[in-house]
Order: sequence, then C-alpha cells, then structure tokens
Amino acid sequence: MTFKDLGLITPILRATDALGYESPTPIQEQSIPVLLEGHDLLGVAQTGTGKTAAFSIPIIQHLYKKNRNRKGKRIIKALVVTPTRELAIQIGDNFTAYAKFTGIRHTVIFGGVKQGRQTDALARGVDVLVATPGRLLDLIGQGYISLKDIEYFVLDEADQMLDMGFIHDIRRIINLLPSKRQSLFFSATMPGAIVKLSAKILGKNPKQVTIKPEQATAERVDQSVYFVSKKQKIKLLIHLIKTEGMRSLLVFSRTKHGANKIVRLLGKADITAEAIHGNKSQAARQRALGNFKDGSTKVLVATDIAARGIDVSALSHVINYDLPNVPETYVHRIGRTGRAGASGIAISFCMTDEKPYLRDIKKLIKQDIPVIDGHPYELDEAEEQKAMEEQKQTQKPKPNPRRRNNRNQNRSRNRNRGRNKGRGQNQGGKKE
Repeated sequence: MTFKDLGLITPILRATDALGYESPTPIQEQSIPVLLEGHDLLGVAQTGTGKTAAFSIPIIQHLYKKNRNRKGKRIIKALVVTPTRELAIQIGDNFTAYAKFTGIRHTVIFGGVKQGRQTDALARGVDVLVATPGRLLDLIGQGYISLKDIEYFVLDEADQMLDMGFIHDIRRIINLLPSKRQSLFFSATMPGAIVKLSAKILGKNPKQVTIKPEQATAERVDQSVYFVSKKQKIKLLIHLIKTEGMRSLLVFSRTKHGANKIVRLLGKADITAEAIHGNKSQAARQRALGNFKDGSTKVLVATDIAARGIDVSALSHVINYDLPNVPETYVHRIGRTGRAGASGIAISFCMTDEKPYLRDIKKLIKQDIPVIDGHPYELDEAEEQKAMEEQKQTQKPKPNPRRRNNRNQNRSRNRNRGRNKGRGQNQGGKKE
C-alpha cells in the first residue's frame, strides 16, 4: 500500500514524497482512513511506529478542505496535548513537514521559556495548536487561548501524561472543549487508569487500532543484562563505551542528580557526554539534543520524562544505568533504539535490589533477557549486601545534641515545677 491509496490530497502527497516516504507504517495504514471518515480513535502503539503522522495527516487534510475559502483571522481548530516540551517540538516539526504545501499554520507552546513569542504567534492566528498541559492552562487563564472552536482534539502519550501527574490538568482541559469534536487518544500502553481516561475523552463508539503487543519492541531489540554493584556501574559503563564501538548511546538515569553525576564521571574518563532532564533550561535541553542528533555528542544521559522527545533514527545503543521500577517504562526506553522496524541494542545494569524490577520486566515482555557473565565488574552479591548494610548504618540519623540538651532542660523544669507545687501546698496547710 502507498500513501496515495489512503485517499490523501495532492499537497500532502507532495510532502510525503519530499520526505522520502514510500509506504505507510501499520498504524498509519489503519488509522488514517478511520480518521478521514471522522471517527474517534483509540490508538495503542509503541514509540517509533509513526503515530504522529497517523494523527497529524488526517487533521491537516480536514482543515485544508474546510479552510480553502476562509477569510479573516485564523482560529484554533485543532489541539494536540502532549506531556513534554521535547515531544511538543517534535510534533510541531512534523506538522511543519506534512503541511508544507497546504498553508495550514500551527504553533507550539510549552513551559520553561518566556511566553512572549508564543503569545505573539497566537495573536497572529493559527489553525493547529500543539501544547503541554501546564502552559496551555496558563495561557487560557490569561485569556490568550480559547478552546470553544476546537474540532479536533489529540491526547498523545496518555500513559506518560498520567505518570507525570497531569491527570487533573487533562480533566480541566477536557471540560473546556466543545462536546462536538473528533477525539484521538494515543498511548503506548493501556493500563486500567488509561482505559478510564479514554472513556471520558472519546465518543460512545470509537474505533480502536492496536499495533503489536508490548513485547514487540523487545523482540526487535538485542537485549542483555549485566549484574553489577552500584559502586561499579560507572566503571562498567566506561568499559563498554570504550570497548563496544557504540556510535551513539542513550543512557537512562532514574534521577536528575544521577544524570549529572554520570556526565561528570564520564568527563573524568575523557568521554564527552551531556545530560537532559527537567532541571535543565529549555535552551540547554535543545542544545544537548541537537548535539546528539548531529553526532557531535556521542553519549546523552537522560531521565525518562525528558527522553520521551528523543527521536534519533540512527541510535545504536540504549543503556539502562538504573533499571526502572515500572516495567512499561523499560519498553519505552529500549524503544528509543530499533525505531520504525530497525534493530538496536539495549543493555541493562542490575544490582541486587533491582532484581525484582528485572523479574517484572521479563514478565511483561514475555521473554528472558540474556545475562552477560565474566565481565570485569561482575556483581559479588555478598559484597554488595555488605555495602548496602553499611550504607544503611551511615544513613541513620545522628542524635542532635541541641535537641538532647533541650530535652534535659525541659525535664529539669518539670521537676522544679513539681517541687514548687509541693511546697506551695505544704505552706498553704500551715496557714490553715
């Protein structure tokens, strides 16, 4: 099947040709006809399957057909809500590419930067708005945005939206939308909370497109696990970078502080790396991502939230420096490599107290992950257990001498009050 077979208009076909697209991916092939017919859609697909084109192309076609004879200022007809700045920018870039020959205008808004340029773009008028929840509600509150004319609503990466605590923001946004609209709901996974949320957003009889089960990503990616102590993780990372010939490497850290520390320690080993996480400014995040995409930085260290916007077609390796405690997150992580049908390599470091996470991951993907034995920093479980016990001992709070002194003073005061009270009663008895 080709894009022409999907019934797309000539301006969009020109854009797909210019991009070198030959045939639609499965989610595009199944979703685009449904959306062109005007149905609501529940799309379940992992990262790297072409979801953005699946929802953006039909919206562009609808708007193009409706707006060809339009006069006056543009008003927002389509709203795409996504959890992170990086994803919003990525979706905006896709709208730019697919709408190149249509005249459809869009803008992207997100927090972490001054709002001036964003509000200027809104004032000029746009057809499509791509937004993160916080900045969207902020600008609605300030009167820059109205959702009363929305005809197409997309909630993208819904599972990550819930993980990040945006559920209340999403409910507020839904309440501001017209009841008559076409709604599109996309998620990589479908836990119970996501099913409930989709029921509130979609109409009574939405179409559903499910592309491959969750384990499909895992089947496409060459996975392995190294058992290693916490202290030796950085040494193993340096060893693998220097010996495995990694063209480009994305390293996942559980925390922002951990990401910064990894970058610092890699620097001491003469390995250039950059970090991307929520505490970085938008300019710093985009600069690090740009350096990674153009190959000037070979190693990028990221937290899960920041990594949702990373789309690098030639990414050769992913390393889970810290195993995630949510197994679905593992699927998202390794989905950064092996995108759009390509193969990739995913390596996980696992210390003793992360083994339950590993069991949950294997249960989800329904396959075993090969263990690499005999590496230079192999885990000694007894030594690791001892180190963990020592760490717990050092983390016990030390007694506060000031608090102890205050406690002793209070005891002394209470004893003195008791003695004085007794004396007063005795003196009273003598007077009687």
